[in-house]
Amino acid sequence: MNLLKTVFISSLAIVATTANATQWEKIKTPVQGKAQSIGGYSNGCIIGAEPLALKGEGYQVIRSARNRYYGHPQLLDYLTNLGKKTKATGIPTILIGDMGMPAGGRFSSGHASHQTGLDADIWLRFGPMDDETAKNPAGLATIMVNRNTQRVDDNLWNQHHTHLIKLAASDSRVDRIFVNPAIKVKLCQTAGSDRGWLRKIRPWYGHDSHFHIRLTCPADAASCENQAPVPAGDGCGEELYSWFEPKPDTGTPTTKVLPTPPVQCQMILSEQGLN
Repeated sequence: MNLLKTVFISSLAIVATTANATQWEKIKTPVQGKAQSIGGYSNGCIIGAEPLALKGEGYQVIRSARNRYYGHPQLLDYLTNLGKKTKATGIPTILIGDMGMPAGGRFSSGHASHQTGLDADIWLRFGPMDDETAKNPAGLATIMVNRNTQRVDDNLWNQHHTHLIKLAASDSRVDRIFVNPAIKVKLCQTAGSDRGWLRKIRPWYGHDSHFHIRLTCPADAASCENQAPVPAGDGCGEELYSWFEPKPDTGTPTTKVLPTPPVQCQMILSEQGLN
């Protein structure tokens, strides 16, 4: 009876997930064609995405059951090179979380961005994991920030984390890397005299168990929209510490209106019979 009950509950969860899926989550394989990132990171799609091999030198993809390990060929090249660099410097196996879906586009949960095949999450926990656990490592993320003190837990943080983020930021294709504000503080305090890479490290809410890499639009991606340039400086001043100040309560809840996808993305959905 317990087994039947578990299967029944699991089936309900699958049905609920499918019912809430966006149109993009119904596309299970990449759209064929020359690789093109289209639109913005939070409102776009991709033609010609490729899947990242689930294991490679120095890295392992986790949560593969989500089918979110696709990206622009430049993202795949970046991640495979990062794995090799980290391994060469003695950093343990890096765990790559969500990238993008086969055709990019909007997720029903988990991300507002990751839509153009140029974003990837890397866990602040090292591997490797056995294959079965890696498919769905529920509950195994390591929270690096003490949420009461809003500072990095020094019992968990080590030099491998600093070196990994620095290596990740050092590739010229990286536009920015999002980390929890407390992690940015930790990096500012320990970077030493080599601080140029800190400019790309941007504070953002969440991101206390992983960091989020975002590549700049490829040079030949005419329909890809970059973010505004990162401000000058290392980002370790007042603007960083303002993230720890209480937010004013406006008392007025805001309703988020989703933007209309770019025309090329709408055409992809139409061709897939989803629009």
